Amino acid sequence: MSHDVMDLNQLASFLGRDARELGKLANRGYLPGRKIGGEWRFTTAEIQSWVENELPRWSDEELRAIDRNVRASEWEPAIAPLLPVECIDLEFSARTKNSAIRDLVKLADRSNRLWDIEAIVEAVEQREARGATAWPGGFATPHPHRRLPYAQGESVIAFARSPGGLAFGAGREGLTDLFFLICCVDDAEHLRVLSRLSRMMRRADFAESLRGAESAREVLELIQNAEEDLLQTR
Repeated sequence: MSHDVMDLNQLASFLGRDARELGKLANRGYLPGRKIGGEWRFTTAEIQSWVENELPRWSDEELRAIDRNVRASEWEPAIAPLLPVECIDLEFSARTKNSAIRDLVKLADRSNRLWDIEAIVEAVEQREARGATAWPGGFATPHPHRRLPYAQGESVIAFARSPGGLAFGAGREGLTDLFFLICCVDDAEHLRVLSRLSRMMRRADFAESLRGAESAREVLELIQNAEEDLLQTR
């Protein structure tokens, strides 16, 4: 599902939230949108930016809402299928933010799903210029500031672990050592990946397990198991 402009009902479906609740948020000026002919309209770009800023403060219940428009019988992992084992690097050597972005995109390019890595690097840098994607707890979710259908054929995720960590914009939270580069071709898919990663990373044992993994295969298995566990709490 992808819309350049959404009405209130489309937004409710996109976020898995109640339209009346979202209408109240919009009326209070908390949700970015504008009224046209007396009806609320929301641009995907503005909503995407709002969601990304709000995710760290959302409850697990609010994060789970993202999956509510997917029937239980159709629910399937969203992260593991997008993460090829060859796109996992446990000895990430980048030491600056700019070099980390470029090296993460090169890592994702091992999937052969990207067409224009320079365009993707630029788009990720533009997103970081708007605000760091580093989260509390030492992980980051860099991604393009918008979908780039001309620059990639399929969605892909790359994972890197940086021994010792590096400064990636977490401020006083410290260094970042776990990186998930997210390159999705669909807005709803992008939002689902972010919400599920947020839920997984809130489990202290999961992050520590990733830090202790000894192989790319083990990382992938940890992610598969963690995402399957989310099904039990949908």
